[in-house]
Amino acid sequence: MHFLRRGETVIHYRVKGLDSGKPVIAFINSLGTDFRIWDAVTEALGDDYAYVLHDKRGHGLSDVGGAPYSIDDHAGDLIALLDHLGVKGAIIWGLSVGGLIAQGLYARRPDLVRALLLSNTAHRIGTAEMWNARIDKIAADGLASLVDPVMERWFTPAFRQPDNAAYAGARNMLSQQPEAGYSGTCAAIRDADFTDEAGRIAVPTLCVAGDQDGSTPPELVRSLADLIPASRFVTIAGCGHIPCLEQPLAYTQAASIFLKTLPEH
Repeated sequence: MHFLRRGETVIHYRVKGLDSGKPVIAFINSLGTDFRIWDAVTEALGDDYAYVLHDKRGHGLSDVGGAPYSIDDHAGDLIALLDHLGVKGAIIWGLSVGGLIAQGLYARRPDLVRALLLSNTAHRIGTAEMWNARIDKIAADGLASLVDPVMERWFTPAFRQPDNAAYAGARNMLSQQPEAGYSGTCAAIRDADFTDEAGRIAVPTLCVAGDQDGSTPPELVRSLADLIPASRFVTIAGCGHIPCLEQPLAYTQAASIFLKTLPEH
């Protein structure tokens, strides 16, 4: 296990292959998950890439720190980590709130970004009323009260089966996240709007949607792609909000097609 202290907050991270000279992918996980959601993706991509993974603050083994957060807080953590590791020109791959963080990182430090893979995300997600209601619900009834409704938005009915161990594991992952970290990141999503910044993205970008995503439907992800000059858009069939868990092979294949088109760094 590796940890980086940024101010008063400790960030948990993992790296693989950074001394290989291979292109670096930095993953940013979604709300209510930790970086283990990328295991199947990194396994499928294999040794063609080097990897940086981290638990964003308030998730996994990272500190909760001073919640609530902003997207800038989360982006700053990854910037500090990439600087610490001496990584520049990475492929930044963000899922859901991770896609917002990726956009925030690019706006601050485009020198760190070779390409963007923005998955199941948008330039703005939800409304202030929606996020405030979720934060209030957690304060009143705990995170456990949201697990089943969130699962319905995250995964298709075919995946949400009692005998599916992967589904049970995803429920456990969400249930075990710190409530303050989850609520703090809800506040960050609530306050984020990259509508203007999206039009200034000038690196190769792929936007990915799940065809049955209940959190960021395909038309919302498509609206982000429409804002980003020369971006590409792809939909993963039979998939909800967390394709790296529900359809990892199809997801990785779609990403690989994009990654192989990137110019030599």
